[in-house]
Amino acid sequence: MARVTVEDCVEKVANRFELVMLAAQRARKIGSGAALTLDRDNDKNPVVALREIAEETVGVEDLKEELIRNNQRVIEMDDSEDIIDQMDGEEEWNALAAQSAAMDLDRDSDDDDDFGDDDGEPSLEDLAGGVPDGDDDL
Repeated sequence: MARVTVEDCVEKVANRFELVMLAAQRARKIGSGAALTLDRDNDKNPVVALREIAEETVGVEDLKEELIRNNQRVIEMDDSEDIIDQMDGEEEWNALAAQSAAMDLDRDSDDDDDFGDDDGEPSLEDLAGGVPDGDDDL
């Protein structure tokens, strides 16, 4: 085939957009060192990829599967892999977190009168550390 046209390839892959994606996938594979199924004839990788698709020397379904696999974001897990329920030391961290939360609750109930207003919010003087002695007229 001296020159490849889109019409030659559309007979093999009906959707032009899908054709472009598959040809680009094959051209990337050729660029990374995959074996050619046709003579190069001094053509660049995308043209060789289109010629391979037009002459059906590469499997279109295989290219589709590879394209999907390369673009998918979620990695499929094998059922044989062990699923870790808890990380090492997670139980200890949970116990420490519960203990710390209990201590914070106790401290909050003991310190009701230590800060500012009746609504439990600290006043500006409490946040600033109070007014220094002798500077009451500030």
